[in-house]
Amino acid sequence: MHRIAATPGGWNPQDEGVVILEQTPAPIVILTAADTDIQTLAATLPHLPPQFPDIRVANLLHLVQQLSIDDYAERVLQHAQVIVVRLLGGRAYWSYGLEVVKELAENQGIALVVMPGEDAPDMELMSHSTVSLQQVNRLWRYWSEGGVENIRNGLLFLAGSVRVGSATGHQTQTISPSHQDTALSTIMSQKDPPKSPLKRGTVPAPLFKGGWGDQKAGHSSENCSIGEPAPTIGWEGENIAEPKPIPKVGVLPQNQALGQNWPKVGILFYRAHYCAGNTAPIESLCQALVQRQLTPVPVFVSSLRDNAPHRLGDRHCQEEILHLFQPPDNPPIQVLLNTTSFAIQSLQNTGRGEKFFAPTFFSTLDVPTLQVILSSSTVEQWQQGNRGLLPRDVAMNIALPEVDGRIITRAISFKATQTYNEQLQTDVVQYQPVADRVNFVADLAKNWVKLRQKPAKERKIALILANYPTRDGRLANGVGLDTPASCVQILAALQQAGYELEDIPETGDDLITRLTAGVTNDWEGNEIRLNRGGMGEWGNGEMGLSLSQDDYEQAFGQLPVEVQQGINNRWGGIGDGGVGAGSSISGWQDDMTREPALPERWVTQPMTSSSYPDVRAGSQTSGWEDQKLGEPAPTGFAIAGLNLGNVFVGIQPSRGYDLDPSLNYHAPDLEPTPHYLAFYQWIKDIFQADAVIHVGKHGNLEWLPGKSLALSECCYPEVALGTMPHLYPFIVNDPGEGSQAKRRSQAVILDHLTPPLTRAELYGPLQQLETLVDEYYEADSLDPSRLPAIQSRITALIRQEHLDQDLGLTPEDLTGVTSQLSTRIDGYLCELKEAQIRDGLHIFGQCPQGRQLRDLIVAISRSRPQGITRALAEDLGLDFDPLTTDPTTRLEPPVVIENKTYHQVGDVVEQLETLAANYVDQLLVGAGFASRHETPTILSSHPDMGEPAPTTEKELTWIAETLYPQLQATRQEITNLLRGLDGRYIASGPSGAPTRGRAEVLPTGRNFYSVDIRAIPTETAWGMARKAAEALIERYTQENGEYPKTLGLSMWGTSAMRTGGEDLAEALWLLGVQPVWDGPSRRVVDFEVVPVSVLGRPRVDVTLRISGFFRDGFPNLIDLFNQVVEKVAALDEPEEENPLAGTVRRETEKWRELGLSEEQARERSHYRMFGSKPGAYGAGLQGLIESQNWRSDEDLARAYLNWSSYAYTGQGDGQSAPEVFAQRLQDLQVVLHNQDNREHDLLDSDDYYQFQGGLTAAVRSLKGENPTVYFGDHAVMNHPRIRTLQEEINRVYRSRVINPKWIAGVMRHGYKGAFEMAATVDYLFAYDATTHCVADHIYDGVSEAYLLDPKVQEFVEKHNPWALRDMAERLLEAHQRGLWTSASAERVDELRAIVHQAEANIE
Repeated sequence: MHRIAATPGGWNPQDEGVVILEQTPAPIVILTAADTDIQTLAATLPHLPPQFPDIRVANLLHLVQQLSIDDYAERVLQHAQVIVVRLLGGRAYWSYGLEVVKELAENQGIALVVMPGEDAPDMELMSHSTVSLQQVNRLWRYWSEGGVENIRNGLLFLAGSVRVGSATGHQTQTISPSHQDTALSTIMSQKDPPKSPLKRGTVPAPLFKGGWGDQKAGHSSENCSIGEPAPTIGWEGENIAEPKPIPKVGVLPQNQALGQNWPKVGILFYRAHYCAGNTAPIESLCQALVQRQLTPVPVFVSSLRDNAPHRLGDRHCQEEILHLFQPPDNPPIQVLLNTTSFAIQSLQNTGRGEKFFAPTFFSTLDVPTLQVILSSSTVEQWQQGNRGLLPRDVAMNIALPEVDGRIITRAISFKATQTYNEQLQTDVVQYQPVADRVNFVADLAKNWVKLRQKPAKERKIALILANYPTRDGRLANGVGLDTPASCVQILAALQQAGYELEDIPETGDDLITRLTAGVTNDWEGNEIRLNRGGMGEWGNGEMGLSLSQDDYEQAFGQLPVEVQQGINNRWGGIGDGGVGAGSSISGWQDDMTREPALPERWVTQPMTSSSYPDVRAGSQTSGWEDQKLGEPAPTGFAIAGLNLGNVFVGIQPSRGYDLDPSLNYHAPDLEPTPHYLAFYQWIKDIFQADAVIHVGKHGNLEWLPGKSLALSECCYPEVALGTMPHLYPFIVNDPGEGSQAKRRSQAVILDHLTPPLTRAELYGPLQQLETLVDEYYEADSLDPSRLPAIQSRITALIRQEHLDQDLGLTPEDLTGVTSQLSTRIDGYLCELKEAQIRDGLHIFGQCPQGRQLRDLIVAISRSRPQGITRALAEDLGLDFDPLTTDPTTRLEPPVVIENKTYHQVGDVVEQLETLAANYVDQLLVGAGFASRHETPTILSSHPDMGEPAPTTEKELTWIAETLYPQLQATRQEITNLLRGLDGRYIASGPSGAPTRGRAEVLPTGRNFYSVDIRAIPTETAWGMARKAAEALIERYTQENGEYPKTLGLSMWGTSAMRTGGEDLAEALWLLGVQPVWDGPSRRVVDFEVVPVSVLGRPRVDVTLRISGFFRDGFPNLIDLFNQVVEKVAALDEPEEENPLAGTVRRETEKWRELGLSEEQARERSHYRMFGSKPGAYGAGLQGLIESQNWRSDEDLARAYLNWSSYAYTGQGDGQSAPEVFAQRLQDLQVVLHNQDNREHDLLDSDDYYQFQGGLTAAVRSLKGENPTVYFGDHAVMNHPRIRTLQEEINRVYRSRVINPKWIAGVMRHGYKGAFEMAATVDYLFAYDATTHCVADHIYDGVSEAYLLDPKVQEFVEKHNPWALRDMAERLLEAHQRGLWTSASAERVDELRAIVHQAEANIE
């Protein structure tokens, strides 16, 4: 990318606020980011000569902002005689500071030593020093080896070689630089001086003695005396030894009695902590394990990525660790607790299109690896905030460790000031453990050990199925997954693996039949079952499952007081018999408008504790030992699910919004209900599950209120789940929401394949129209006399199918068909025909077969830079890109393929798709690919292709040798789930959309990871985003005759992970800002403001509505965007060029006039990023739409505003700012939402209507009119398409919703297929309710395709009668609310009849 003139932004990703260090000058100043360096320096001071020069030490984390650096340079650094800078992560992490100290050193003759903080030399970084590289290298070796004696000798060497004056005022004479006096090979050879051998497994004792007993910390330099290298003459003639090596790997001595046969648990921690005596968290962890009769094996290591020999002539570091954890003559460890940061595998080596290799270190250990976090924040910051971790901890201790497949647990320690060192004039910080967090990790480790050691026949497993909305027609939610069928597959695999199961369901529909025979979350369904006399054989009647009230009270009383108060305040105390104190059930019921034509069940009745008293059958013996079934219980909680022996299949309880729909307006952080806690309590304490499996994306556990990361005992995911091992089958293309489960519920992801994709093709009237257009072209050139008749048929068909609305045609446009109009029609048909839609659902552990496999292969290959259709085009000599060229483009001269002549790009593309499908069909014939080269090919027989067709052949070889075997390995989804239940390591793998150029996410069945948040937005995302921003501006300008001034964009964390941050990058470019990437790491380190003269357009004032996960996962990007807003707002540009700056100036003055201070007014006027309340998630409309508890746009807008009006600036938690958010929305001209792949669409998920629809409804409510609503289609890389929302809905309606091909696909999946149809109707209705963008004919078409088609109606009624009723009622609601105004009385009666018919079937 060419550099353009720009102004630096001054952003620093490590910035956490301005810090002014109060220090006096000294001859030696040491700057480091490592607390362990400061600890060791403080311990070294007593061992220095009495007249040694004064030393000042500063933590680089306090010198982040330019103001902090400049102030410290002026007051301290410029008076120094020598400055030592020890940098972690290279120069990019302190680039401005490094420039400042270099300039000081050069201008004032200060000796400057710059060295890396890692265990490997960095010659580029060291070259910034003003002393010789030989001296720098030796100093680096002292610090790298560590320990008090090495640091003492390093300081003596430093003072002697640079001749620093003493504390009494001796003057300095700096040795002139001689960077060329020592060859790199000589410097490198000094890294490993001769070392004395040590006996295996022994290391020096910690430099600060004090194990787990009552010994007091104290230093003994003899502990690290290894060998006696030749001395060097140093400061004031003192002999200085060479750096003394400390082993890179060793075992922390233990002072506790251990059981001989206790299972072993490995612990990994940094050698730097060992050398500094900073081992309190490790010792606490060891003590907790011993209390649980587990043997800790605490091993320190310089770095897991350091695979150099840990001693001269010995094994490499990883080999030595493996030897300690898997000794030849002793039992190996059962679980590994890892406290080191980063990852063994580099994300830079797992880029787009590259094969990922899981780290062999962890696969060799083959045990669960639990990531234990030593937080860099204070315990007060953690307790008081909702973030949980600082941004740098998110990257180093969560996102990167996930690359290795580690299981994210908790932060067990926090930084605390041990003392203030008067000589160094700095705080000496150590890690202090927090007991309950240590206990959580120890309990989790114990449970993984238990799972690993228990025979399969004795293990108890709970499978949990999500259920939202809480209707019987929507059980077993799982995006892209036939969840019931997948559950049956898992049950069968468990039984085959030796688990004790009884009478497992044969099919997914059988499973649903049994589940719905008992208690579910559907209160009306429960009433029906009760009224007809019991819950059935598999329900909760005679064979019921329940938790007694006594058992619940006993467990509830052990919860933290804060949790008890939260539950009681919201839902009432135990036995109150009501929804909760202060609830407004009667209020909303009485206030709800009930129109006579609405079905009675639309007014959702709240479920109280007495809703079905007779349901609570079953009891438990006291002490939570054995569940006694078949006996009546007094009171308690019914547990929805099936007990199949040692495996339980349960329905996850609702969040509680269905109990009181008014909560949808004002309770984004709703506490879970007592029944919710009871459900998981039953699983833990009564059923006594050894592991939990949540089946399919996604449940609600990981979205319960609490800290974003590093949860506390008061966070509700932990309250509910506790310390159970957790496995989670999850779709591979959703890294964001999967990461939420990993980070907030210690989940091991088992990613699964997306549903097979296929071309939509044309059907019915669309196919007829295509034929007529072809006839028109033919008649126009050969027989013009036929044109009037053809034109008449075309216009009649367009009107009949309402395609004039899709195409934006006026009645005048349809008075006659012109060549221009026919081309426009043809282009639209080509677009619909080539659209990608799902062909059925995925079943866990099963590879698609037949046509589904072929089409999926083509879809994945097509998305590659040189995919199969592009390869075919190249081999045919075509000079256009089949994926991005306008299909209506005329070809001059025409193209001849297979003896057929093609005049238009769209026709050629269709033929290329046919050729691609035929090629893959040939590959799939017979026994795989063995005979592929012997099979005649279509292309090789064509004279234009040549012999052979090299580009196509290359892609087919990749399909044969890579893609096909990876798809066939889909079976490992099941095998790796069983492996996880065996307590073994699950290999990690990348995540993303396989049909968007991410074939490397295959094979599935791995514990996927996401991204390095420091590298977002990526340069690839930036290129795509710039095109998208310019396309949007161009379209708006063409339609409105002016540039857009304001825009609102919804931003999701999962999209940011999947695309590398395209949405954020687009927002930046709309503002006229571009990121700055660090050279080697390609991490974002700053931004630049591009002049308007270079942009060629005005800037756009962008407001972001971020998701809860984006808030949690990308705190650095929140800060980046806030800094961008402040920088752009401060530019001296006229408002017509910079609407943001003009708005900020006006609003600052307005807020001041209203009584705010200058600082408060300025802060408010800059708010541009909004989201949910800290600790809460969602946009508030799902429950509202589901409960029908709304009347108007104002109701929808009120809920959206209440859930979205917290302003985020990157500093601390969000601030409630409803007035500011309302002002932002009132000023919006454009509402935009982007979609980055076609593995789903906007009518597949409630998130789209909640975010884009909610934003649109709020703007309309505040402005009185709809904004311009755009939908960005980013499915094809580097070719973004901008459509209006109505255009996108029409496109999805034609290509997928009523497409017989899609309907046939879901009909292969019984209950879940009908579920998908009902979900589509719900989302379509909700989009219309919020945006008013659904035309009447769409409701007509859906009713005809789903409910009035005899074959489809029979299918739905047979497999999911609840879905049949729900769809009919939803369409009736659309009519009643005035969204579907053209519905005839006859159609309304038909739908009512279907409702009655379905209800009779249900009853």
